[in-house]
Amino acid sequence: MDPKLFDILVCPLCKGPLVYRKAQGELLCKPCRLGYPIRDDIPVMLEDEARKLPAEEEV
Repeated sequence: MDPKLFDILVCPLCKGPLVYRKAQGELLCKPCRLGYPIRDDIPVMLEDEARKLPAEEEV
């Protein structure tokens, strides 16, 4: 994924910053506890496609 995207991408719900998890292939929003998948180096920034993080998973 292009590192320049990190400067402009925000959570579509809360407009907060995202954390890149390369190993999991996703961008995390800590306040919303959502993981947005990255498919073919393209972030899928749709709430319906996001993974809800369980309470026991650290963010």
